Amino acid sequence: MKKAEDSSGFLLWQVTNLWQREIKKILLPFDLTHSQFVILTNTHWLTLQKKEVTQIILSQHTKIDPMTTSQVVRTLQKKELISREEHKTDTRAKTIGMTEKGKATIKKAVIAVEKFDKEFFSTLKAAQKDFNKNLLTLLKNTDD
Repeated sequence: MKKAEDSSGFLLWQVTNLWQREIKKILLPFDLTHSQFVILTNTHWLTLQKKEVTQIILSQHTKIDPMTTSQVVRTLQKKELISREEHKTDTRAKTIGMTEKGKATIKKAVIAVEKFDKEFFSTLKAAQKDFNKNLLTLLKNTDD
């Protein structure tokens, strides 16, 4: 490599930091961190799909490690955005659901994040589809 810009990892790190910095600002009015947003959004989405939601399912679906998922879920429960109940068949698991406050919060937060994403990635124009496809390729190569 002749310069730092030749490193895909370095460029990805820079873009990710820029994107995360802006996402943090977007989520501030909703009192959510990015991890909380991801867990809350995926809880809502899985619930709408009529799928059972547990911490393990959330961890696998979001690719957030189980310990972090557990901490985030507890925080969201304290904020009264999600509920946790005993699982019907697995005594070690908890079923996670959305509260009305959580539904209202996530609906507004998703609109704000999607608006930002559209603006942020708009400079890619037609290449955005290939960009997303390449990101999916990288994700599939690292699936556990």
